[in-house]
Amino acid sequence: MKFGFILLLSIVAGVLSGEHFHSFMVGFGIAAVAVGTGYWLAFRSTRYPQLAALLLLMGVAAKMGVTVVGVMWSLEANLINSPFVFSLSYLFFSIVATYLYFTLREFQMNRTAKMNVLETQAA
Repeated sequence: MKFGFILLLSIVAGVLSGEHFHSFMVGFGIAAVAVGTGYWLAFRSTRYPQLAALLLLMGVAAKMGVTVVGVMWSLEANLINSPFVFSLSYLFFSIVATYLYFTLREFQMNRTAKMNVLETQAA
């Protein structure tokens, strides 16, 4: 149900921003790459728990770096013709991508926990 609502809202927003569709898609692309990069860096598994804060800070810095470079590149290539549509698209898809990554992580952690329970029962 939540995924359907997100998809419906994304399609409606894309249709409503039809005149500035490039700005909409650039916002989507930069948000997805920035959140994915930050997520990948921040939630790396490591043997050293002391590195957790450093990895989180690196994730935030990577997200900001990808966003700045993406916006600069898009402005240079004249892909952003409406800053308002771009900023709304970036904000919306940043929230959506964060929600989807955390949902995926929760699913993977639950699956791993179930596998561990099955392994201990079989032993």
